[in-house]
Amino acid sequence: MNNKVKFEFAAISENTALARVVVAAFITPLDPTVGEISDIKTAVSEAVTNAIIHGYGENSQSVNDTVVTIALQNELRTIFIEVSDKGVGIENIESAREPLFTTKPEMERSGLGFTVMESFMDTVEVISRPNEGTTIKMVKKLAGE
Repeated sequence: MNNKVKFEFAAISENTALARVVVAAFITPLDPTVGEISDIKTAVSEAVTNAIIHGYGENSQSVNDTVVTIALQNELRTIFIEVSDKGVGIENIESAREPLFTTKPEMERSGLGFTVMESFMDTVEVISRPNEGTTIKMVKKLAGE
């Protein structure tokens, strides 16, 4: 069974939990392991948090058009996830992907978002342009069948 879903929500931290639940509900019919569900939910949380904190920053609380979009697709037992924002973008993707790199040290950010995503997903691709936003594409092949 192949399926596809796309949804968007306001770029506020309260919606990170919503994103996790929707993604978990999307993959549940594929009978993933508890570990696979946890891994995917964690990676999605990191991507959504990056969009809210780094993509929009201070603007996420005051501008109505600050949204995060998630596109989900499964083909057989492979899950494709895209988390996108139309925020400030990433000037240097290579630096941003380095462990402990953060643009928000004053918020005590750990700088491990991309490292966490990469450790839980099979592939992570980051597409970004300054002032145009960022898309994080993640793929996870579920075990079994």
